[in-house]
Amino acid sequence: MSRYFKEIEYMMDRDFLEKLDEAREFAGFPFFINSAYRCEEHPLSIKNPSSSHIKGLAVDIGVTDSSTRYHIIDALIHVGFNRIGISSTFIHVDDDKDKANGVIWTY
Repeated sequence: MSRYFKEIEYMMDRDFLEKLDEAREFAGFPFFINSAYRCEEHPLSIKNPSSSHIKGLAVDIGVTDSSTRYHIIDALIHVGFNRIGISSTFIHVDDDKDKANGVIWTY
């Protein structure tokens, strides 16, 4: 594993990662993470300074078809995630207790 990925893993919330891994196990296939921790200087963090990615409490999971999207969302809800954003190419999930819970939104 490269130094960069070790640093990213270090910045992610350990409980969040364990819960995400539970969802992956429930789904029964790998999750392809498009985006995880973002530093405050990242262009998307500058556009959205309250992003849960900055706290290490969010990831974007790549999806390519509706069936995969369904199974990922099912697994995320099964393990207790309740903040999910849905796009045609990714699913955002976070576990940010400082934000409204019980929400699903679209991009």
